[in-house]
Amino acid sequence: MRIRYVGTGFQTCPKVRGDEMLKFDDRGLIPVIVQDAGSGDVLMLGYANEEALKRTMESGEVWFYSRSQQELWHKGETSGNVLKVVSVTKDCDGDAILIKANPAGPTCHTGERSCFFQEFSGEDLE
Repeated sequence: MRIRYVGTGFQTCPKVRGDEMLKFDDRGLIPVIVQDAGSGDVLMLGYANEEALKRTMESGEVWFYSRSQQELWHKGETSGNVLKVVSVTKDCDGDAILIKANPAGPTCHTGERSCFFQEFSGEDLE
């Protein structure tokens, strides 16, 4: 996997061997969507820096960068609810990652299977 920090904002990167390079934001982060490899359900959205992606690829378990704690975060390290990587793909623009994984338990810190369990309505905008 070729990874390159783009700099400020999302900028067009040169293609390398026909592949679009990853585009990190001005904080060095890229959004990562995690999908259940079996059901196809979206489990969570997190952010990764280059080191988190490298650890994900090396370990076979999902790593993120915690924006609130400002540190690397191994998903499930405390709870045991790790996410075992099945596949990692990038979108057509190279500015988002999709990880298909097998969850070892609930993904959400609330105990829900997915972090996407709350209905959204227009009232959420008020």
